[in-house]
Amino acid sequence: MTQYELIGSRGCGSAIVEAALRLSGLDVRLTDIPYLKPGPGRDRLLRLNPLGQVPTLILPGGAVMTESAAMILHLNDAAPHANLAPASGSMQRARFFEMLLRMAAAVYPTFTFGDDPARWTGEGEAARKLRAATDKRREMLWRSIEEQVSEPHVLGDQLTALDLYITVMTHWRPRRAWFDEHCPRLAAVADQAAGHPRVRDVLHRHFSGAGD
Repeated sequence: MTQYELIGSRGCGSAIVEAALRLSGLDVRLTDIPYLKPGPGRDRLLRLNPLGQVPTLILPGGAVMTESAAMILHLNDAAPHANLAPASGSMQRARFFEMLLRMAAAVYPTFTFGDDPARWTGEGEAARKLRAATDKRREMLWRSIEEQVSEPHVLGDQLTALDLYITVMTHWRPRRAWFDEHCPRLAAVADQAAGHPRVRDVLHRHFSGAGD
């Protein structure tokens, strides 16, 4: 095996890693599956990633990666010319690590628990409360990230993987109109990244026809 294989689903976080792969110029095969739907695709996904999550990345040689932030750091090492992260030792590098982990470890879990709250609480009022609480928490996190954004990209002049996270995640709750009103710098960063031809192509593949 000499190429990467990215297993993902349209509109999900796999769009972030797909955009990073496109920027890197690495050879990749895309495998789209309905990852929550029983069938051969999910069966294979569960064999590779017992958590059943997308994205799942298979490296040349067959090793499997299952966390998007780890994939980004690996791809930065594999294709440093793509500048997915700032230079080692720089202050921007420290900011990059902090914000990457905030998105992966703080923002992402609000979707894990809020997208299907009944999975964790059962149906009823508890599920509605969990959904509302995670939505509120996410909005607070986005406002805190907004305060740290530079422009034209998250860290200033350099497009990094952080911009890929932002441009994809502004398609998710609380949706783009909320960002326009409450986090205009994040909205501007998303627009700037979306203007890159390779990023634009990925967004079109994942979100064309989807409501914001």
